[in-house]
Amino acid sequence: MDKGTQLIHNGHDVDPATGALGVMVYQTSTYYRKDIRVVQEFDYSRGSNPTRKALEETIASLEGGAKGYAFASGMSGISSVLGMLSAGDHIVIAEDVYGGSRYIAETFYKRWGLESTAVNTQDPDNISRALKPHTKALYLESPSNPLLKITDLRACLKIAHEQGLLSIVDNTFMTPYLQRPIALGADIVVHSATKYLGGHCDVIAGLAVTRTQELGQKLYQIQNSFGAVPGPWDAWLVMRGIKTLKVRIETQQDSALKIAAWLLQHNRVAEVRYPGLPGHPGRDVHFSQASGGGAMLSFKTKTTEQALNFYQRIKLALAAPSLGGVETIASYPVKMSHINMPVPEREAMGITDTLIRISVGLETPEDLIADFDQALSG
Repeated sequence: MDKGTQLIHNGHDVDPATGALGVMVYQTSTYYRKDIRVVQEFDYSRGSNPTRKALEETIASLEGGAKGYAFASGMSGISSVLGMLSAGDHIVIAEDVYGGSRYIAETFYKRWGLESTAVNTQDPDNISRALKPHTKALYLESPSNPLLKITDLRACLKIAHEQGLLSIVDNTFMTPYLQRPIALGADIVVHSATKYLGGHCDVIAGLAVTRTQELGQKLYQIQNSFGAVPGPWDAWLVMRGIKTLKVRIETQQDSALKIAAWLLQHNRVAEVRYPGLPGHPGRDVHFSQASGGGAMLSFKTKTTEQALNFYQRIKLALAAPSLGGVETIASYPVKMSHINMPVPEREAMGITDTLIRISVGLETPEDLIADFDQALSG
């Protein structure tokens, strides 16, 4: 089945109880026990809920994994996955993953005895050099947030497999429509479903998919214990968003390429980063593991003043955190996604005061270009 068709026809097309086209919202916290001696699937909604189960099975199918799990946010899903590790373990993390992911590993989990090392995974050898006797996991993201750096997932995941490491990939930017890390060798895939999967900036949710049933059972114990799960309405909203993912992301990435090419020619733009551009570092690697450039791009103005003026002057694009909605969003990483990262480290990675991250929406690209032009030229 084509992956676009699978977004709609994934085993949850029709409600089995009523024939409704779509999954019902089971807005309940508890369930009647028909026989107190028998364990039943639905007992208490922290453990399981029919609406959430439908979403979990959908994302597992789309990512090609054994088990899927839904969480109240992307960060609660990431935190739960990291919670599979133990005190005294060491994890290697791509240095420019989403800032919140590094922050939780390097602060909260550090207090509980988890050691982490951040490396530039554009060179897989950096992973090998960072390994320690107690290394237990590898955490990757490609393209990275916010610099769109490309990691060779196959090469890095091969190292993880050879070393017996748990491998985790954040697939939020690409979604399973464009990239499937489990097929490339990952053990666990995580998503902020708030972004492209929800797709409308109206829900907060997270998802994780495990390669095996065994890993899934381990993650379920954490999900059930922490209880950081979405309500049924939020789960339903994400499923609604998934159905339109193909048309949204294909349109958005077409626009992203047009905008990125235009930005390259602007006299106040110093650098443009978009995987679909010819010459983007790692472009060939990216298209060997993904089927599109995605709808995220970033660029640098020549001065900090120009960047700040851009945020003040844009009209169609919205200055805000987050990404993946139908609206174009312009984020300022140094004050948003990476605000907690020490300034010297942030700047050494290239996340500077001149960096602007764009999540391209569904507006007509020529209108966005006109808006960007007036914002940059003012």
